This record gives sequence, structure tokens and C-alpha cells, in this order.
Amino acid sequence: MKLLPWIGALVLCAAVLAGGVVALGDDGPEPKPKRSATLASSEPGKAIRDPEEDQAFPEPESSDSHPVADSPAVAVETAETGVSPGAPSDEEVRRDLRELERYYGRGGGRGRGVTVADGMAQAAPDVPAAVQDVVAGGNAIARFPYRWGGGHGSFLDNAYDCSGSVSYALAAAGLLDAPLASGNLMGWGRKGPGKWITVYANPGHVYMEVGGVRYDTSGRDGRRGSRWQLASRSGRGFEARHFPGL
Repeated sequence: MKLLPWIGALVLCAAVLAGGVVALGDDGPEPKPKRSATLASSEPGKAIRDPEEDQAFPEPESSDSHPVADSPAVAVETAETGVSPGAPSDEEVRRDLRELERYYGRGGGRGRGVTVADGMAQAAPDVPAAVQDVVAGGNAIARFPYRWGGGHGSFLDNAYDCSGSVSYALAAAGLLDAPLASGNLMGWGRKGPGKWITVYANPGHVYMEVGGVRYDTSGRDGRRGSRWQLASRSGRGFEARHFPGL
């Protein structure tokens, strides 16, 4: 009878060796939000190409190079010193929010404090500062070209793919220290949708919703189309993640 515990331990070890590392589910203690990680796909040594790349109008290799973006921090400083070109005024934001309230009501649920005009987003004055910073970061590269792998090695690039775009915007609010691939963003923050910001990620693609507005490289209107889109999309097939408090 004394051998039973040892037999059980040997069986468990064999199962781990055969199946790989056992991952803990979300039923256990919540991990601290992931703020930085090496830029790799969710499967080590294998890059997963964006399956929605053709819907993002990739930049042709023959086209002229776009200027390199500033750091996310500079994007926020620029937004604080002046309204981004093409962004709606505070009065236009309030007017649009009043229209939204007719359909979504006031209070409770998810925050809907962001509007879009001419492809640029504007956050209402009373939304959390982090949301305003994410909007500023998103605006800074909203019309940049799409290139698979863009924005991965550094936040400073001249084209951004889906995960590079989301990473840049999150970094503007200090929610990331380094770019993450879409597979890595499946483990960012905590599980489930947030009130203000929700990242939707799977191994090949990622987009997010900020204040009720979609930020996505897929579905843009042409090569210089904005990543900010009023049209929503289904989150089916994606892991919904949020940052605590947002």
C-alpha cells in the first residue's frame, strides 16, 4: 500500500512529459497583468501570419517609405498640447455621445466615451486618463501603412500590423513596456471584456475596442484607411482581455 503514492507521482510525471507543460486555468489566482514579453508567437519558434492581412491593404514593397512614428509617449504629449488634426471638437463629442445615449442608455455596462470623425478618435473629457492616452496613441498611427511584422522589433516603425498597432496604442497609456504579438496578447491583462478597453486576440490576429469604438487593421477603407472604425465585429474566436480597472 505504501507504493501507491509513488506510483501516482510517477504517472503524473509521465503525463507531463508526454503532453508538455500543464497550463493553469483562469479559475486559479489572477496573475499580474502582463506588461512586457519577448515578441514571439504563442508557439515558440513559429510565427503565425495574420489571416486577415489582405483586409488591411498591405503596403506594396514598391511604394515610398512612410515616415517613422514617434514614441508612444511623444504621441500623448502631442495630443495634450493640441487637438489632433481632424479630431472632432469637445462639443461634437458631447453631441455624438447624446446620440449614442438614445441607443445605449446612461450608466452601467461598458463605457462609450469615444467618437470618430474623419478617421480620428476623440475621447470625452470625463473618460479615464488611460483611455485618453490610448486614443492619442491610436491616432498617432491610425493611417500608417500595414506591414506584417511592423512595429514588432520596436515601437518606432513606419508601418504596423495588427498586434504592432494595438501594442503601440496600449503603450501610450503605459499598459505595455514592449510590443506583443497577437498570441502573446491572449495572455495580457485579465480575462474578459473591460468597461473601457477590450483587447480581442487569437494566435493570428488582434484588435481592440476603446470606448465603444473599434481599432483594427482589418476592414480598413483602403491603404491609408483609418484603424478607427465605427462598424463593430463579432468577438467569436477571440480571447477577450482587459486591464484591471479599465
